[in-house]
Amino acid sequence: MENVILHVDMDAFFASVEQRDNPDLRGKPVIVGGVSERGVVSTCSYEARKFGVHSAMPMFMAREKCPNGIYVSGRYGKYTKVSQDVFKILNGVTPLVEQVSIDEGFLDLSQGKFRDGMEAARYIKNRVFREVELTLSIGISYNKFLAKLASDWNKPNGIKEIKKEMLPDILMPLPISKIHGLGKVSVAKLNNMGIYFIRDLYRMPKEFYTEYLGKNGTEIYDRIRGIDNRKVEIVRERKSVGKEKTLRSDTKNKEELLEYIKEFSFEIEEVLSRKNISGKTVTLKFKTKDFENHSRSKTLNNYIGTHSEIFKVAEELLECEDLKEEVRLIGVSISSFKETEVQQLSLL
Repeated sequence: MENVILHVDMDAFFASVEQRDNPDLRGKPVIVGGVSERGVVSTCSYEARKFGVHSAMPMFMAREKCPNGIYVSGRYGKYTKVSQDVFKILNGVTPLVEQVSIDEGFLDLSQGKFRDGMEAARYIKNRVFREVELTLSIGISYNKFLAKLASDWNKPNGIKEIKKEMLPDILMPLPISKIHGLGKVSVAKLNNMGIYFIRDLYRMPKEFYTEYLGKNGTEIYDRIRGIDNRKVEIVRERKSVGKEKTLRSDTKNKEELLEYIKEFSFEIEEVLSRKNISGKTVTLKFKTKDFENHSRSKTLNNYIGTHSEIFKVAEELLECEDLKEEVRLIGVSISSFKETEVQQLSLL
């Protein structure tokens, strides 16, 4: 039996939570993130996107594009709680759920109550809308690459299924930026060669992929032919818990980078709380625009697990860095775990 994989992606997640909780914001351009001029956009509503605002955009640029927007400081603790509510629903559909980030995940329907992808997708959308009062978009296919591609097809509040018989025709008109695994540098490099769409890349011999795209070349060759053998993975034992993100625009502005670190700290706290663990080694990771990797760690004498504690250590690590080159990727993780002890209060 062919795999049925779902990719679930919340629609403008942070902004949608703000609009849900404050009816006055509904239908208006809402921009969530660091509200200072040196801050960065975490998420924006679809109304704001019409003005050209997008996540990872510097806040001053967002204000120029959308001067009448409503700018909201992120409530990451709230978003984490809502994320838990959504993933509780997903885990009720199948035990094979891979949480990719706070607002997206993959489901493998080879186990659980559904075998039909469209039926499962409608069930998830109805329950999330009824119980959490938010919309999401779902892609359905037989592998992760195509499922993720499909979830972005009819956003917001969409469902799209990509079947094997649709290939390769359905992929041919898409820009190469849609291919998972192709970064900005590779896309620009291929564009300079006159390769803009998947149909252009599809015509190239296999040797071209490895020569110009390096070690990922073979995977890219397979993906645009509908082949992706990655499994939906449930990580049961983790040596570290972390989050990282490749930025839309390279920067060495520490205020912007701290906005990401703050967001990561809340997501890490949510995972630690769910697994009832705490850690004492915090690691800051960043990659410069010339693809040099750097990491800095600090091991504490005590175990920590709250977002404020994680953020404080990561902030100290970043402040010690002299960023000579712009950063293209930033990440934070925590390790050296122990199970969190539940303290009982004495009545005396």
